[in-house]
Amino acid sequence: MVKKRQKDISDIDQKIISMYAKGMTTRQISDTLMDIYGFEASEGFISDVTDKILPRIEEWQNRPLDELYPVLFIDAIHYSVREDGIIRKLAAYVILGISLDGKKDVLTIEIGENESSKYWLSVLNGLKNRGVKDILIICADGLTGIKEAIETAFPKTEYQRCIVHQVRNTLKYVADKDRKAFAQDLKTIYNAPNEEQGRINRDKVTEKWSAKYPYAMKRWERDWDVITPIFKFSSEVRKVIYTTNAIESLNATYRKLNRQRSVFPSKQALLKALYLATFEATKKWTMPIRNWGQAYGELSIMYEDRLPD
Repeated sequence: MVKKRQKDISDIDQKIISMYAKGMTTRQISDTLMDIYGFEASEGFISDVTDKILPRIEEWQNRPLDELYPVLFIDAIHYSVREDGIIRKLAAYVILGISLDGKKDVLTIEIGENESSKYWLSVLNGLKNRGVKDILIICADGLTGIKEAIETAFPKTEYQRCIVHQVRNTLKYVADKDRKAFAQDLKTIYNAPNEEQGRINRDKVTEKWSAKYPYAMKRWERDWDVITPIFKFSSEVRKVIYTTNAIESLNATYRKLNRQRSVFPSKQALLKALYLATFEATKKWTMPIRNWGQAYGELSIMYEDRLPD
């Protein structure tokens, strides 16, 4: 947590930062210090201690990145933040890259204001400014303006709609008693052997459920062009690309912050908590993701001359 040549941090400071990284609030940390050490620490003092890692966060945000990422995931988690006495819902966008050797790496975390192509273009240009020259596939939910921004910043990059989110957005229109059966029918679409069969299965599912749930399948028809890139890959490789398994475990860490804090006192407090949670979670990321060798082989064929041999 402390970079080289930085002023020493005491044991108590280290413990405070560790507790903050695990999602504890300043009040909870203060109570814990009193219970265990008999040490009274105000919430202001604890906030000052955690501020000591802000230079490390800034350095991390601006570190150089790889020139090429085969797959990039963008996902959002929403938090309540107090600004100027008003509580607002803000989205924290986590951008996770899969490197050439198949290892996960959080490239940045952005606190979103208003989604738009202009906003996403600035985010993607930020990645370019840190050294990213090419991305094969970007997997994300239907973020406003993301498709247009990708076409501008990385014109050769394919935009793949996240199937996990697509399914969730579909099932929110469906009654609990029908969700299991509906979800099974949706699998016939994204597990189809090719795009043509996927379209046939999509139409069958639409016909079967449209009378009962007329709006449920609208996204599948409207977004078909950004759902279909997966069909050129084998089923094993699809799981690497179209699901957010790579990011879901990380999101579970971030969601703990929501359970611990109903409202963050400021945007800076939210950023500190997110980055400390990221540092904590990524300590274990030492191995490539599952089936990466097979995925890399197929990506090398599909995107000829863009991946090193």
